[in-house]
Amino acid sequence: MPYPNIAPEQSECLLRVVEAAPQVRRRHQYFVWCQGDFQRWLPHKFSVCGSYDRDLREVVFDLFNSIPVPEDIAERLKNARAPLMTAALQCWRRARYQACRLDLVLLDKADQAVRILLDMGYQYLLIHGVTRPGRPEELESFFVFGQPQRTYDDADILALEMLLPCLHTAYQRVCVTERQMVSARLPMAGTSAMLPQQRSAPITEREREILLWVRDGLSNQQISEKLGISALTVKNHVQKILRKLGAANRAQAVAKAMTMNAFGAMPHGSGEAYY
Repeated sequence: MPYPNIAPEQSECLLRVVEAAPQVRRRHQYFVWCQGDFQRWLPHKFSVCGSYDRDLREVVFDLFNSIPVPEDIAERLKNARAPLMTAALQCWRRARYQACRLDLVLLDKADQAVRILLDMGYQYLLIHGVTRPGRPEELESFFVFGQPQRTYDDADILALEMLLPCLHTAYQRVCVTERQMVSARLPMAGTSAMLPQQRSAPITEREREILLWVRDGLSNQQISEKLGISALTVKNHVQKILRKLGAANRAQAVAKAMTMNAFGAMPHGSGEAYY
């Protein structure tokens, strides 16, 4: 499909997205990269990103979302064998491996994931992927984007087509880096080194509690009402959290905390709000 002429400001937006991509090496960096200019180029509230894992010999999916998604639905979105993801893959193959959109209304409403996403205002999902050269049935990466009340028209499809090479490269780099870091931290035989999930988070219990509410999308005022403290106190806690985690904003703090497993076994609220 030929690319149409795009406005200068759109070209500049895409250029900024592409220029920032080489710095993306970790999951929290990927999440932050997908905000800002990326959102202006390709709006979405959640994305499912898949990458082929040669050790597991299958595509492994991750979910990145900036608004809450119920936990059971999040698990289905990350499951390559779940009906919704199977339908997405089939839709893309019918489109001859070109960017396309999936109409949830046309899917089986018996699938709880489909029903809940429709209830949340999602009707269309935007889909694209990359296959191995000469082997179209073997995926290298796969991406699904969703935005409530957005139709995802031909312009959005073209936007994803143009961004796909950069998106694929950035996410592959993230997956390789994360696997290498996990391998480097695994204990050698006969040692008592701690596994990554056993690390202590550099934040206090109160800060972790506040960060959980930030994860669920609550404002400082809403958090203060939950905890019975002032909004100013919440603001001070949030600023300390940002400094401790080296985060530039609330979204990046949540993403970093989840990468570090700082939330531990303390889930509450309406589900995952980031990653």
